[in-house]
Order: sequence, then structure tokens, then C-alpha cells
Amino acid sequence: MGPFFALKSHHSFIPFFVLTLAIGYLGSLVTAPAIPTWYAALIKPPLTPPDWVFAPVWTALYVMMAVAAWLVWRAGRGEARRQLTLYAIQLALNLLWSVLFFGLKAPGAAAIEIVVLLAFIAATAYGFGRWSRPARLLMLPYLAWVGFAAYLTFGIWWLN
Repeated sequence: MGPFFALKSHHSFIPFFVLTLAIGYLGSLVTAPAIPTWYAALIKPPLTPPDWVFAPVWTALYVMMAVAAWLVWRAGRGEARRQLTLYAIQLALNLLWSVLFFGLKAPGAAAIEIVVLLAFIAATAYGFGRWSRPARLLMLPYLAWVGFAAYLTFGIWWLN
């Protein structure tokens, strides 16, 4: 049946899903208005994907992150508090990046912040591995994508 079938029978997954996707939604509220105006006018580095790629990629990543956090919570309960605190901090930093980059139109500040975000994602993924190898693996695409986002952020800062 696999781990995703097990999600159907565990209501404890719902708060992780709602919280994680709510952060993504809040970020989109800041991001969406700037896409056709400010962001469209920026010089972008090579390998910048088309705008339509971002929403489905981020949605998939947020779902994987929620599953990862839920797996850690399920495995560690109260003992996994440190790892889940790191998770919450990286979620807040994820939202802050959107506010800095798109809301405040400050790619330099966003570039500095994304380095901190990457460190927290890496620490979260590493800590998740203590409780669940699948949770760690579910965080790796997110880490890779934010690494790519760092390239884009620094590129936009440099070119503009």
C-alpha cells in the first residue's frame, strides 16, 4: 500500500499539511502581484524557468515537506521537538524570502536571507533523518530547489 495510503488514516497529518500550504499561500499573496510588473521587467540569469513552472513545483515541494514533518512527528512525538522547531523556522524563513524579494523588491536582502534559509533547510533535513530516512529524503528536493532559487536570486541581484 505504501506510505501515502497510510496518510488517509491519520488525521494528525492535516495540521502539517494545512500549516505548510498556508505558508506557501501567504507567500503567493506577496509574489503574485509582482510577477507581471516588477519581476517581468528584471534581467534574469540563464536557466531561469518560465513563470508557470514555479507554482506546480512549489506545490509539490510543500506537500513533500508536510509529509516529511508529519513522518518525524509520528516517529518522535514530543522527542522530535528540536527538529520540528527547525522545520517551523525554515517555513518562516521561506515566507520571509517572498516578502523580501517580491514584497519589498529587495533582491540583495533576499540573497542574504536565502543563504540562511538554505542552512536551516539543510539542518532540518539532517535532523529529520534521525527520526525518519524517508522524511530526510523528502526534504532533499526542497533543498535542491532552494539552492537553484539562490542561484536565481543572486543572479537577479547581480544583473539588476
